Amino acid sequence: MLEINASNARQWSRLGSRGVFGLAALSIGETHDDLMLMSADLGNSSGLDRFKKAYPEKFLNIGIAEQNLVGVAAGLAKEGYNVFATSFAPFISMRAAEQIRMNLGYMEMNVKAVAIGSGVSMAFLGNSHYGIEDAAVMRSIPNMTVVCPADCAEIIKTVQAAADFKGPMYIRLTGAVNNPPVYTEDYDFRIGRAITLRRGSDVTIIANGTMVHESLEAAKLLEAQGMSVGVVNMHTLKPLDTAAIDAAMASSKVLVTVEEHSVIGGLGSAVAEYKASKRAAPPQLILGLPDRFEKAGEYRYMLEKTGLVAEKIAARISAFAAESGD
Repeated sequence: MLEINASNARQWSRLGSRGVFGLAALSIGETHDDLMLMSADLGNSSGLDRFKKAYPEKFLNIGIAEQNLVGVAAGLAKEGYNVFATSFAPFISMRAAEQIRMNLGYMEMNVKAVAIGSGVSMAFLGNSHYGIEDAAVMRSIPNMTVVCPADCAEIIKTVQAAADFKGPMYIRLTGAVNNPPVYTEDYDFRIGRAITLRRGSDVTIIANGTMVHESLEAAKLLEAQGMSVGVVNMHTLKPLDTAAIDAAMASSKVLVTVEEHSVIGGLGSAVAEYKASKRAAPPQLILGLPDRFEKAGEYRYMLEKTGLVAEKIAARISAFAAESGD
């Protein structure tokens, strides 16, 4: 079992999302005899090089054919295997969307589709490799659970929980190497249960993926300006933890959602959809990737360009709160 502590958190941060996914896969390989890890010719890119050497009988490379990948994964799941199928986010979520809809959503096969490089972490590979719409596509499919872990420690937690979870799941891995850690000690992780990291009476920020750390940093900046800001890690996008949203609405004057995903169809939309049924709800600011294709660049540059860094998040929240009269 991989232990979450400050030393490991620093090491995992240097490895990045994909490398840590590989470590997590290696750890469940020891305990799950029915496991099958699958790749669309991206075993090394998915951090699975050590796994396939340690467990060659539990690894399949299907080739650059994501639709076939999902079909074979569903067939193996039907025969009793516990399957994780990996590829870059846009390929597994959109190229294979019909197969995921029918074989995973409709047939409820026990397959975990793992999207590496979600958001804009693929940097100079550009829009063909950016996962900017994947959460919107996946959460619209019935019976799909959608999880977007906050940091490398939570990737470990997510993979371990997914290995014991029965049913179709989409795991969205954001960030690159040197992912800033959110968690440096063990904690209670449950699929479908959000985690309140700090409480605030003026603003509550609801975030997932890489934006959890940026939101925590933004909260510190806003606190220095005299604002009371809470942060909730909504790692499970579907099913949404509506109790956590209710608590945020009851305690704060403004809600903010922050995600490394399009502002259309992701976490912001999910929260807004739920809020629409409420008679009295605070105003919501939706922060995410803009609804356009950006010119490609280095990862951190892309986050800064799209306003998804702590300083710019804080500035937009401050302005929105002022406009809202709070």
